[in-house]
This record gives sequence, C-alpha cells and structure tokens, in this order.
Amino acid sequence: MAKQTIGIGSAANDGTGDPLRTAFDKVNDNFDEVYANDFVTHDRLEARYTTKGSITTYTGAVSVDWSSATNFVMGSSLTGAIEFDFTNFKTGQVLTIHNLTGSQTITLDSDAATSETFNKVGGNDYDGASTNVLIVECIDDDATAVFNYSILTYTSDTTP
Repeated sequence: MAKQTIGIGSAANDGTGDPLRTAFDKVNDNFDEVYANDFVTHDRLEARYTTKGSITTYTGAVSVDWSSATNFVMGSSLTGAIEFDFTNFKTGQVLTIHNLTGSQTITLDSDAATSETFNKVGGNDYDGASTNVLIVECIDDDATAVFNYSILTYTSDTTP
C-alpha cells in the first residue's frame, strides 16, 4: 500500500480537508502497514546492496561508486596498472569485484576526507594469470576510513 496523505485543506476549518473519520482511517492504515513490515526484504534494500555494476575501464584511475552497486564485474582483462578509487562507501557495506584478471598492478584508494587504511585479510595475493575476486568491507566510513579486503582466485566448478 502506498502512503495515504490526509487532506488538511487550504486553510483551517475551510471544509476542504478530509472528514475526521476518513483522516483517522488513513492514519490507521498507514500504521498497519508500518507495523506489518517489521522485517527487511531484498526488495526494500537500497540499490547499493542489490545491484550489479560493471567496470569497463581497464587501466588508470577508476572510480567505484559504492552507492550504485554491491557487485561489480570487470568486462575484460586489465591492460595496465589500475587504481580503484572508492566513493560513497558506508560502514558495514561489502563490495565485490569479480572477473579480475591481467598481469597488472592493482592499487586501492578512497575519497575519505583525511586518509584511509586498507587491511589485507588472509595471505592470498592477486594472481594476474588467474581469475580473481576482490572483496572489500568498509569498517569505518569517517574522515580516516578503514577497509578490510581479501583477494581470491576462482574457477567455475559445478561440483563443490
């Protein structure tokens, strides 16, 4: 149900607003909807948590907007050194970049106001000869942003 707005008229007591019974019926309907939806579904999440994006620049500085998607797919192999510049990140958000290949150097950066820290989780390094996935979690989105990241190689496998 869409929110029901109570018509209050153009001036006090001018007779153009909703009658009292109609107004409170709308109030009750609005409260019923709010109380019935005390759970979060995938459809209620922002696009930043549900959308797949693509990266089509394979060298140089590339802006990766965390508000536009949570999963990004590289369209091709890297053709030169690349710097992923993170923007609009939120604490607790996890971003994934899939299909990362190409024997090039990868650097991580952000638009944090003062500085950022990137902590590597695990012992795996980027392997340009394989297909990789880069997983980055924003730990703190303040002026001195903190990110944890890990990188893993993967192959298609229907028999885990």
